[in-house]
Amino acid sequence: MDARFLTLADVAETLNISAAQAYALVRTGDLPAIKVGGRGQWRVESTALERYIERMYQQTRDFVATHPFGGDAQIEDEEIL
Repeated sequence: MDARFLTLADVAETLNISAAQAYALVRTGDLPAIKVGGRGQWRVESTALERYIERMYQQTRDFVATHPFGGDAQIEDEEIL
């Protein structure tokens, strides 16, 4: 059975980022998380991480669509020559 909650180290490993970057995603609210235990350790629900990843894929698709580089732009440049 997969764990429902992930540590920030788990998140960092999954996204291939540093622990500090994972912490920053949580602190800015980009990645929802909860604090648990007496020491207030952060935990991210695995489904929240998956939603974050999907949201980043969508933002990337939107960015690429509105900021074309290569593809059709390259064909237009070749047609000019």
